[in-house]
Amino acid sequence: MADNNVSLIPVTRYYMTIDLDKLSARKAELDHARAELKAHFIGIDQIIDDLLEYVHIWYLMPEILTRPIIVNLWGMTGVGKTDLIRRLVSLLDFQERFVEVELTTINSDNWENSVLTTLENSRINDNRPAIVLFDEIQRFRTLDSDGEPLEKVRATDFWELLSDGRLVRRQHEDLDYSISSLMMSRKRRNRKKAKPDEKSEDDEDTEWGTNTTTNFWEAQRFKKMLGSDKPLHEIAEISPDQMLDMLIEAKLTKKVYEPIDHSQTLIFISGNLDDAFTMAGQTSEADIDADIFYSFTKNVTMVNIKDALSKRYRPEEVARFGNIHLIYRGLSRHNYETLITREISRIIAQNAARFGLTLTISPAINVLIYQNGVFPAQGVRPVFSSIIDILESHLSKFVFTALTTGQTSIALDYDPVAQCLNATVGSDHIRIPYVGRIDRIRQTNERDLTACISVHESGHAVAYMALFGLAPLQLKSKIAHSSAGGFTFPHTIYDNRQNMLRQIQVYLAGGLAEELVFSRDRASTGREADRKQTTHIAADFVRRYGFSDDFQANYALEGAYMMDKRTTDLAIESLIKGLVAETQQLLQTHRPALLALSVALCERGSLEADTVADIGARHGLPVLVQRKGFDVIEGFADLLAGQISAEDE
Repeated sequence: MADNNVSLIPVTRYYMTIDLDKLSARKAELDHARAELKAHFIGIDQIIDDLLEYVHIWYLMPEILTRPIIVNLWGMTGVGKTDLIRRLVSLLDFQERFVEVELTTINSDNWENSVLTTLENSRINDNRPAIVLFDEIQRFRTLDSDGEPLEKVRATDFWELLSDGRLVRRQHEDLDYSISSLMMSRKRRNRKKAKPDEKSEDDEDTEWGTNTTTNFWEAQRFKKMLGSDKPLHEIAEISPDQMLDMLIEAKLTKKVYEPIDHSQTLIFISGNLDDAFTMAGQTSEADIDADIFYSFTKNVTMVNIKDALSKRYRPEEVARFGNIHLIYRGLSRHNYETLITREISRIIAQNAARFGLTLTISPAINVLIYQNGVFPAQGVRPVFSSIIDILESHLSKFVFTALTTGQTSIALDYDPVAQCLNATVGSDHIRIPYVGRIDRIRQTNERDLTACISVHESGHAVAYMALFGLAPLQLKSKIAHSSAGGFTFPHTIYDNRQNMLRQIQVYLAGGLAEELVFSRDRASTGREADRKQTTHIAADFVRRYGFSDDFQANYALEGAYMMDKRTTDLAIESLIKGLVAETQQLLQTHRPALLALSVALCERGSLEADTVADIGARHGLPVLVQRKGFDVIEGFADLLAGQISAEDE
């Protein structure tokens, strides 16, 4: 029996009505979008799957969301971040509820200096489902390069939106001014009616006027203040008196002051973070293996992303980006080859459909496009440009010839030895001399320069092989650059005391190899960048990490704890000088391998890891060949286990 002192209160529960047919239809639309996106983009299937997973709940049941979904997309340029979002918006038929925003720290004359204003002008500031893309976010920051807060940062309400999805209206004074202006206009009109012949200096109405309807700008201001979803043409029909009554009512009910709820807004943030993608700065390198770029970008994690963000934003701002970070990898060689093949197939199908022509494109054309169109740090845009330059521009001439002579077939090939495009149009044969734009640059490297560069890069390679026991991933002495140059591509190296000293020696070895082979007087100035890196590492070795026995304080600190860096200069110089002597001895010891590697590199211009390892083995320098993406790190786990075993014994 119930206690007489307890009241039994009936509880009423309210349930949201769910339209299962609508949900099923929307689920099918998402599945269709997934398939279409994967058919269009190459190499980002996992990104697409993850993206649709996060979009899923927003698209099916946005009503249950209490905060906006924030999805971040990070990667190097040209990997398809912006295009992916635009195509998704189109596939979901959300164009009318979509806006792209580019925030920037740079002052401009753009009067839209807040996110609120931008969303209002785009007509999506209305508590209903919408999509916002904040693109190129790396241009917007609140900290300068030294980590100090910037003054007068624009669009500060961006952080409000990311925090809880609510944008506070900031128009109290504007509302009061408008009410006051309309009340004064009403008084003048009433006085005019009472005494029609009386004239005064304030007969001219201000701001809102005395017309029975309003102009466009007045209607827009009114719509903004009330957060109305009525079309402007309807608002323009409202009289000033009606406007006044509506504004007073809105102020009394305080609805006009309530923040706008964007919990049903899907927010995408996209950007290129060079601090996380350290290879992104090598945009001019057409000769770096795309697979090497791909393997390096595979190591980028959310921790790297947040670390890069912390150099631009305050900690509380970094937190507001959330934890949904989709990280684009660089495209692999296979991805680029697939893209080129797909575009060539598109061109073949297009010409068949338009002109009834049968095209046959040799695989040599694919190779020509790859060699001259792939810049791994720049993504797909240069590839599309090269397809137009190499294939479509020449093909148009052959198509014209075929159409004017009644031919129905065209076969196109490329002879890399003769450097000619060979076309067969019907039974006619056409030869056009052609050298790819990047190939032409590669061929300008003179023999003597190539020899010097080959010795320099082989010096780096021999030191790397001797100190790390590994063949470098790629060795180049002929590259597509305005000036002659080369590179030696290492693996990812985990920094510790020993590896920092080894890296200094590897950097020193290029210039020292030139001295050993050509003499000190003939050594080139190509060592400048190497010496810069050497100095950076040595300075950190002494000043930052306390690896020098003589200096244990941190001499890299700034601000109140800054110490006199000059105190450590002699220690840094002494460290580098000692390593120069060790590196000279190392190169002398492996001189046969150095010379053999230099000759092979000079002849070929490029050597892969297997070839480098084979040359080393034949000259007393055996090394391992490790895959792209291999990290050079000590076996700490085994070392720890060994210590424990020794203690047990």
